[in-house]
Amino acid sequence: MKVVIIGSGNVATVMGSRIAGAGHRILQVVARREEPAARLAAEWNCAYTTQWANVDMSADIYIVSVSDRGLEDLGSLLNLPGRLVVHTAGAVPGGVLSSVTGRWGVLYPLQSLRSGIRPFPDFPLLIAAGRPEDLAIIRDFAITLSAQVREADDPTRLKLHAAAASVNNFTNWLYTQAELFCSQEKLDFSLLYPLIRETSQRLQRYSPRDVQTGPAVRGDQGTIRRHLEVLNNYKDLRELYQLFSSQIERFYLGGENAGEGGR
Repeated sequence: MKVVIIGSGNVATVMGSRIAGAGHRILQVVARREEPAARLAAEWNCAYTTQWANVDMSADIYIVSVSDRGLEDLGSLLNLPGRLVVHTAGAVPGGVLSSVTGRWGVLYPLQSLRSGIRPFPDFPLLIAAGRPEDLAIIRDFAITLSAQVREADDPTRLKLHAAAASVNNFTNWLYTQAELFCSQEKLDFSLLYPLIRETSQRLQRYSPRDVQTGPAVRGDQGTIRRHLEVLNNYKDLRELYQLFSSQIERFYLGGENAGEGGR
């Protein structure tokens, strides 16, 4: 398919590279700033523009990877009547593009994407469209980019986006806090890498609720107290430790998992 990429950030870079790698022809990159637009255009051997009036009108599909706020304002800047336009956002309704075109859709990669981290990871694609015939086109396009393509309406996509924030953004913040703690205490954070890998990999075999470990799930107040003492000078991490410990205790020792023990 002939494609125009609108945007030049992390998602636009990764999606465009996957699209080019799948054999589609990228006609143009459209971006606010010339430097990233020109860089991506050189990588994909295509044209670029920073002017909305110069958007190529001959593409089969337009991939919009801009900020959520940018999506909301796009209708005042761009009009593509009769063209198939999809955005890549998880938390924005597909219909936000209805002011741009009557043929709108969603092509959302459910993954944490950073343009500077190579190789690019695989990701599921969640798709939606305003018209059944356009959904079929988007699906045929999506399966050339991902082995996992699922139809997901706006509420489903928003819920998965929230779940994704929990398992990725929040866990990475915990890693950040732990790394800061280790750095200040002259500890080798890399000693935790095998634990981090194992915690992630076991979720491919077990439900996370069945493999919880640690002092909170055992009700080990002595260890919890000692941990809190060493965290006294680390307010953010101490608060997180207390919050998670209390929720784990309530779930496993006072809720439906009570009595399973042995953790």
